[in-house]
Amino acid sequence: MARAEPNLEHDPTVPAERRRSALRRPPRWLVAMLHALTWLGRTVRRAGGPPVALVTDLGRRHRPVLSWLLPWLVAGLLAVTLLPLNVTLAVSRFDVLPLIALVAGIAQSAALVLILVRPLAATALQFLAVAVFAVALAPDSGSTWPLTVPGMFTLVAHIALTAARASRRVALATWGASVLLLTLLAWLDPRGRSITDGMTILILYPIMSAVAVGAVLMTRRWREVRRELADARHDVEVEQSQRAVAAERTRIARELHDVVAHSMSVIHMQATSAPYRIKQLDPESKAEFARIAAGARATMREMRQLLAVLRDESADPELAPVPGLGRLAELIESAGRAGVPVELREDEAVRAAVLPESVALAAYRIVQEALSNVIRHAPGARTAIALDLDGSHLVLSVVNDVSAQPAQPMEAPGRARHGLSGMHERVRLVGGSLEARARDEGGYRVAARLPVGGHE
Repeated sequence: MARAEPNLEHDPTVPAERRRSALRRPPRWLVAMLHALTWLGRTVRRAGGPPVALVTDLGRRHRPVLSWLLPWLVAGLLAVTLLPLNVTLAVSRFDVLPLIALVAGIAQSAALVLILVRPLAATALQFLAVAVFAVALAPDSGSTWPLTVPGMFTLVAHIALTAARASRRVALATWGASVLLLTLLAWLDPRGRSITDGMTILILYPIMSAVAVGAVLMTRRWREVRRELADARHDVEVEQSQRAVAAERTRIARELHDVVAHSMSVIHMQATSAPYRIKQLDPESKAEFARIAAGARATMREMRQLLAVLRDESADPELAPVPGLGRLAELIESAGRAGVPVELREDEAVRAAVLPESVALAAYRIVQEALSNVIRHAPGARTAIALDLDGSHLVLSVVNDVSAQPAQPMEAPGRARHGLSGMHERVRLVGGSLEARARDEGGYRVAARLPVGGHE
């Protein structure tokens, strides 16, 4: 049994300071409420948002399920609600035989559900049930012939469901056919009633059904307009993003042209004019300057290719071929001139294979970047390049030994490693894998597996 806490406020035996402290303390119910609110806030925060947002997000996630489940729920609810009304009122109020009322009522309710999968068959079943009820109603029943009130609402619901599921043309045709059916039933009644006896239904039903069809069609059109606006807004966003990408590519192309192309032009000009400016150059030095000028021209040619791609211009394929494995000899020769001895081992299957252009380009660029890293970070280190064909994959490896000269490691802390990032991106674009790491015995190893049937 819980012990009651004494009332410290009016207890004279309690010191005054303690009584004042008790008065400043908040009530227990307030503390419990604050704890509950704190717990609720933490729970909502862990869930990712307020309860309304959670319910909205749940509805958004399950919207595809609700899109097909909702019509079945509506049709089923209408069928279950209208079936007892049709049967009971037809038997007790309008003197229809119980068996006929039951069969016709079931047919009308079943047609409401059948319309979701077989609109034509459902309409035929609904019209047949309406005709049976019209004939079965007694002439002196005092009903709203040729339909009962529940039967009229059932037929209106059928037309509305047709407008919701079928095309506008089918919905309007079904509505017109239902009006024509009621007119023919009132005109050609086998039990001798005149068309004036059914004038109430013949006026009331077309108005009610037209309002229902119009409301459904307007709702459908409103949803279509919203969908079209959403699609148009998405198209605008995509176009804006594409324009932003094009503008950024143009900016990058402009910067490359202004900076790199200018620098390479200066290098080419200096290398070309060096034999004329510097006196008493030996033939080897002149040849070296000629190779530097040729390299600068080749770099500027590739730079123009890159600028054309960035600016989305059409480059002449004869003047701008895509580099492939056939140009590895040029890379090896240029690395040798830079003081890096390179050994190439290429399997016969690789030479005979017809590689996709994207895979050959990726392999060439990986070797190019790996040799550039060796020249920069391990000058003079022996390097081995191996190309093999392993099933449906091209296996490429570039391995270099330890440099005899002191050099900065390839992955020094704080340095941007755009070359390695570029290699990983190229390999990912063709659906391959890349491994680049330092060797335990010293040096560096770059290995790639590129699928021969790589993605363009």
